[in-house]
Amino acid sequence: MKIAVDGMGGDFAPSEIVMGAVEAARTYKVDIVLVGPRGLMESELSKHDCSGLNIEVVHTDQYLLEGEPPAFALRRKPEASVFIATKLVKEGKADAIVSAGPTGGVVAAALYMLGTVSGFTRPVVGGAFLRFAPNTVMLDLGSNVDCKPQELVDFAIVGTVYAKKMLGIENPTIALLSVGAEEGKGNAQAKEAYTLLKNSGLNFIGNVEGYDIPLGKANVIVCDGFVGNIVVKFTEQLGKVICNWLEQELKDHLDRDKLAAITSELLKATNVADFAGGGPLWAVNGVACVAHGRCKAPEFCKAIGQAKLAVEEDWVGTLKLELDAARGKLKIGQS
Repeated sequence: MKIAVDGMGGDFAPSEIVMGAVEAARTYKVDIVLVGPRGLMESELSKHDCSGLNIEVVHTDQYLLEGEPPAFALRRKPEASVFIATKLVKEGKADAIVSAGPTGGVVAAALYMLGTVSGFTRPVVGGAFLRFAPNTVMLDLGSNVDCKPQELVDFAIVGTVYAKKMLGIENPTIALLSVGAEEGKGNAQAKEAYTLLKNSGLNFIGNVEGYDIPLGKANVIVCDGFVGNIVVKFTEQLGKVICNWLEQELKDHLDRDKLAAITSELLKATNVADFAGGGPLWAVNGVACVAHGRCKAPEFCKAIGQAKLAVEEDWVGTLKLELDAARGKLKIGQS
């Protein structure tokens, strides 16, 4: 399997990205194509033992910077590393692309180069983000902020495929994130989505509330990207604030190393970058994975592992089949 890597994407590129790619090549037995300035890529590779590994470099001088508007960057930098890496997938020269670059740029490259699965206009971002509920995934986490009720059903289907293929859960439970557990709770979007999910043929168990998320009440929790992004960022920052509070409150009661170990584990449990490294852009007609922008080598290595698993499990093909089946049941139920 060959994974294309955006060597210039991420806050700690290229050093941590190249290190993570080398680690992934050895750990997951994959071939790596590093895309970026050849001199920089080869200089970083020389710092590591690459014996027995198949790592090649595709040269480009262009790469995206944080804050660049994606549409503008597409026109101004057509040879940007994330676009060239994604193009390798389109041309069949790589099986997946992984980037820790600006999410908007990765999304734009995936849309432009690979397109989306039928029925989707944008990729879907989501996955497991909380170690306290490792078998719970949530979608969408920021890509789709204005959603119609039918789109929430599509997110549920995407989450079902994720839970089956990536987590090994045979019949994932689906829930809708709302302001109350009872049917009829929520805004107009949630109420209509509830009815559609009931008729979808999915394993829908009803509404869950915010405090149900860390309890793992459902394997797949559905919401629009506006809500999902707020939840994830709140969780990450809350973890950091609690760690800072613990350090102050317990510094005179616990050994320094013991306290550091506790706070380190809490940060990993509440920070999606530490927990999962990254994950696929769902509903893209190909495997494109986004790693957290500030991830370092171990987390980037995990993101490449996610890309490998997505290819091995043929989640694109499976998603298409699941979408056809669920949409067919909805049409029957509405007729």
